[in-house]
Amino acid sequence: MKMHKVFPVFIFLFLVLMACKDVQEHPLPELTEDFCDQIHRNETVSLSEQVKDLQDSLERKTGVYVLEDGGGAMVTRAWLSEYAEKTIDIQYFIFSTDNVGLIACDYLVRAADRGVKVRIIVDDIMVDARLEDILNFDAHRNIEVKIYNPGSNLGKNLYQKLKKLVTDFRSFNQRMHNKTFIVDDQFVITGGRNIADEYFDYNHDYNFRDRDVLLMGKVSQKVSRSFEDFWQSELSVPVSELSDEKYNWSPDSVRFERLHQYACNEENFWPQIRSRIDSFDRTIARIKRSDHLYWLDEVDFISDDPGKNSGEEGLGGSGRCTEALIQLVKEAKESIVIQSPYLITTDLGLQLFKAATERGVKIKIQTNSLSSTDNLEAFSSYQKSRKSLLKAGVRIFEFKPDAAIRRDIMTGDLQQEIDFTPIFGHHAKSMVIDGKITVIGTFNLDPRSANLNTECIAVIHSEDLTQNVLKGMEIEMQAQNSWETTLDFNPDQEVNRTKRLKTWTRKILPKSIL
Repeated sequence: MKMHKVFPVFIFLFLVLMACKDVQEHPLPELTEDFCDQIHRNETVSLSEQVKDLQDSLERKTGVYVLEDGGGAMVTRAWLSEYAEKTIDIQYFIFSTDNVGLIACDYLVRAADRGVKVRIIVDDIMVDARLEDILNFDAHRNIEVKIYNPGSNLGKNLYQKLKKLVTDFRSFNQRMHNKTFIVDDQFVITGGRNIADEYFDYNHDYNFRDRDVLLMGKVSQKVSRSFEDFWQSELSVPVSELSDEKYNWSPDSVRFERLHQYACNEENFWPQIRSRIDSFDRTIARIKRSDHLYWLDEVDFISDDPGKNSGEEGLGGSGRCTEALIQLVKEAKESIVIQSPYLITTDLGLQLFKAATERGVKIKIQTNSLSSTDNLEAFSSYQKSRKSLLKAGVRIFEFKPDAAIRRDIMTGDLQQEIDFTPIFGHHAKSMVIDGKITVIGTFNLDPRSANLNTECIAVIHSEDLTQNVLKGMEIEMQAQNSWETTLDFNPDQEVNRTKRLKTWTRKILPKSIL
């Protein structure tokens, strides 16, 4: 879903069908007799008790712990959901009703059953559940769901989606790409991951190598305020207002029983992962003693405003995150290392990088190769500007779909399947400045993130933490994990002719909407 001022509608058809396909129901499998009766939380464990000894630090500083592997990122979210005491606020671009999504929903329902207030904002464009199912979820006494900028997908047929695209193109393209998971206004996870199998190493065909960060304490208040801004925005519409139907819901205990049974089935929710969650309180004790938990005075959270660039002319503009990142690039003195799954360079971006290299800053960027990308439209646009970046002095590394490192930090619990060889693509959105500042967030190096999507980033000032993140980045740029692209070589030929042809056909699309 992407374009310029004047563009024939038929050119979008493929993109619309891909991004706004008719909603599909995901039926639960038939139940068997060997599922567990219920997942029980440990009533002797308390979240507030677990961090009681950190209270002074939580009030004065921000605790930062980087979540690199998908399994760990999932377990951390699950445990925090299981032991949340007051509130869970969730904001995502994608919240799928696949395996991980259904299990996540079960955790949220069980938290709500305990009296925890759950609020969810999800962007309309990629919702893949029936409106009735979301209304059913929202009807829980302690769960509220809002849809950001509705009208382009949820509950709409193909004709209505196309009409929205043609008659209100700018609004159609304004999406909420923020990703925050907030528990008790004190614990935050933000970064590149959405809620879907492929972000947590659960997909048997294609997974993302991604990066999140756990933030505790001081900066969490700023994240909560950002969530509240989106929650109160007129663009965030209660899902109950999107339907004229009136439903007579059965009691919560009956209505969600099948969901609970799904999550208790070991074929869906592997026992070894449940075991990790059950023992996570011991993991917290190790994290508190870990050299990789940093208590910092200077951590900033920057979020674009709801309705970013709602002007009526053109698709250009900027935002808080865009301006912050531009300033960081301008202030860099020695080095800039970036990981971005989509690398679509505008004239402004090219000039920024060129000015940096001319003053002696060394720039390295890792992105997806044609072999590993999940987005041919974005890759096609990257192809058009690749040589310009190289000529500007930027070194480019393209991720291999069978990167050796995926076995170390990506497959996690999927390693139980010895013959399992999934394709991996890069999805981390991170930047390191001068080996001292780390940025982890949702921002892609493309015009959509710069001008249309709302984004959020955590800017972390810590040389020790940054050196750890940088070490991982540099490993992923090594030959066993990435190809280095030069003016004389690129790895496009590693894919078959059909995929290269499909990529070539996307070149007609303008950068401004990719």
